[in-house]
Amino acid sequence: MHCQKTQPPWEFLLSASRTSLQSYELSRLSHAANLRKEIGALLDQWLEENACAMLARWLMEQRERPSQVLEPVSTGEPPVKSGHAVSDNFFADRAVSAPANRGQS
Repeated sequence: MHCQKTQPPWEFLLSASRTSLQSYELSRLSHAANLRKEIGALLDQWLEENACAMLARWLMEQRERPSQVLEPVSTGEPPVKSGHAVSDNFFADRAVSAPANRGQS
């Protein structure tokens, strides 16, 4: 891919007919559309390459981690409960209030 800075051909543009200017406009728009397609393809390739590199990095980091402690083998007995369940945290930050009296006063 080459980077080319183009200057409009001023002498031609200033003396060109409407038809010639329309033709020039269409050729520039076509070139711009082609560049956009190339940029899109390059961007897709760049994203794919970065994803592959990130996968390789993640695999290296996983291999460097010490082995995780495995859970003990099941003995057939139910697990010991700590008396605390996840659902206990659901409204833990809200104060418990008495139910509102909805009857007539």
